[in-house]
Amino acid sequence: MTNGLNRRGFLASTAAAAGTLAFLGPRRLHAQEGGTLRFALSAYPPSFDAWASTGTAAGTIKLMMHRGLVSYGPDGALRGELAESWEADDEGAWVFKLREATWHDGSPVTAADVAWTVAEVAKPDSAAFRQGQLSLITAVETPDERTVRMVTAEPLAVLPGWFAHYHMPILKEGEPRDTTIGAGPFTLESTERGVSLSLKAFDGYYKEGLPKLAGIEATVYADENLRVAALEAGDVDLSEYVPWQAMAQVEESDALKLDSVDGPFMYLTFNASRPPFDNPLVRRAVAHAIKREDIVAAAFYNRGGALAHLPIAEGSEFYNPEFADAWAYDPEKAQALLAEAGYPDGFDCTLLSTAQYGMHQSTAEVCQAYLSMVGINAQLDLPEWSSRVQKGNEGSYDLAVMGTTADNNDPDGLVNVLDGSLPESFVRSYGIDTPEISALFAKGRATFDPEERRAIYREMEQVAIDTAPIAGLAWRAQGYGMKSNVEGFTNMPGQLTFYSGITLEETFFG
Repeated sequence: MTNGLNRRGFLASTAAAAGTLAFLGPRRLHAQEGGTLRFALSAYPPSFDAWASTGTAAGTIKLMMHRGLVSYGPDGALRGELAESWEADDEGAWVFKLREATWHDGSPVTAADVAWTVAEVAKPDSAAFRQGQLSLITAVETPDERTVRMVTAEPLAVLPGWFAHYHMPILKEGEPRDTTIGAGPFTLESTERGVSLSLKAFDGYYKEGLPKLAGIEATVYADENLRVAALEAGDVDLSEYVPWQAMAQVEESDALKLDSVDGPFMYLTFNASRPPFDNPLVRRAVAHAIKREDIVAAAFYNRGGALAHLPIAEGSEFYNPEFADAWAYDPEKAQALLAEAGYPDGFDCTLLSTAQYGMHQSTAEVCQAYLSMVGINAQLDLPEWSSRVQKGNEGSYDLAVMGTTADNNDPDGLVNVLDGSLPESFVRSYGIDTPEISALFAKGRATFDPEERRAIYREMEQVAIDTAPIAGLAWRAQGYGMKSNVEGFTNMPGQLTFYSGITLEETFFG
């Protein structure tokens, strides 16, 4: 039995199917300042539900139309959006002062809009991305039209960061969740479902001089090779999700620029509502059964790194080096854990992923191969992305490949991946009860002292390693490609190490 899998073997069939890309010479560029940016989108948004997690392609479009109270700057620090300032008062409540901003219909953004948004998201049946967090807000006071005071039962040090995520925009009071009326830099002009979206600049946007574009034409290229071909041919000016096999090609082109930032991560989720993955020993066995370096090689062309612990980066003050190899590749240990759990001969299961993104399919193929070596026979289920999201939300799987980033730059940003007390979501395991982890997250949120918080999250990491609510697999570099000579647009979309964002630099969108 070999300990290493040949990267070429994993990619040969994919390369043969894709064929050779025919790149054409660059055409005249359109995305000059005051012009229209042609954007290659990886998927058509499954919905425009402002508060639902439906993938980063949907988040990209939502972010063009909507704004939250705060966001993240290029340095990873919180910056104001609809709120120009925020602070905790003497009673521990958070007070936000709103700037003068306008909805796309011309009406002003008010404190009443913020209060209504919080109330709607916090409803027990909202199924919103932030429902669990915002339900901790016990009251929202609006002393005037531009002041919002959020009261919580206990002090919450991390509350402002909840409003920085692109799945937590503020909506105008009374608007439906899938409204396209927002306060962002662009308005949605037209759509061709499954094909394209057209957006135009909002002349009432609150940031002076932005957006610099007159409009954006977003065209869906679900095939990642066609996305690169469109960029090379000059059919688009900016592309999301440059596939790893094409990154070197983009880098070497004088006409293109690649922005690649480590930060997103791949991991496995489990359906713990039924055997065998209701048993933490089985989940730990899976974590030890996979050689992560082969995922980095096969799925990411060595643009990334092995992740054998919780996705906390080495540069974080909360990184614990003693846990660096907590889920290291150890097939003998995996087999011993399976035997202890009552599965000495292994078992059959389904492994959910998607063929729409090569990184997901290649990761699943590597996992499938390594799992078979310890007796776990996993049958791949590779639907298109929207079906994969639905199956994940419904728990229609046994084991699943997932990729995302943390919600924010605090360890609390991992709550959406680890906290089983939140409403079911495709981004985390299904049906896992995590009482200790949930309690430690709550304790960390209520603590302002840095040393105390580090101790709390170290304990949380130990519990997560022992119970394996997820299995970390690999860090991956997220790549965006653009025309390097597009006048007025020299900065690239930014993706911070922890922030799960496709927040685009102000140079583009505002």
